[in-house]
Amino acid sequence: MKLLFLTLATTVLLMTSAAAEAPYRHVVFFKFKDTATPEQVQTIEKAFIELAKKIDTVEAFEWGTNVSPENLNDGFTHCFFVTFANKAGLETYLPHPSHQSFVAQLKPILDKVCVLDYVAK
Repeated sequence: MKLLFLTLATTVLLMTSAAAEAPYRHVVFFKFKDTATPEQVQTIEKAFIELAKKIDTVEAFEWGTNVSPENLNDGFTHCFFVTFANKAGLETYLPHPSHQSFVAQLKPILDKVCVLDYVAK
């Protein structure tokens, strides 16, 4: 009986630990103003790439532009996918001075933004 209890307790702890370590994803979609020039958009793309390198809680980063043939993007053209080890990583990232500077640079040419965070399963 003790062995069964220990096995069950160990399993629960391992499952809880694995869930706590699941990656925390921060997905950001941008729709730029119609007045934004290609050069301005390219500057933002480069700035976001550099931002991901400046904040050490960013574990992975990727991005791309919409290529879907479905035309369901509601005007959003860019997707940025940022991975943190956990929510604490995002909580360090959001108020970080480098992130705040990036947001200030982005705002003048941004029409809409959509942000979705989730814990990877």
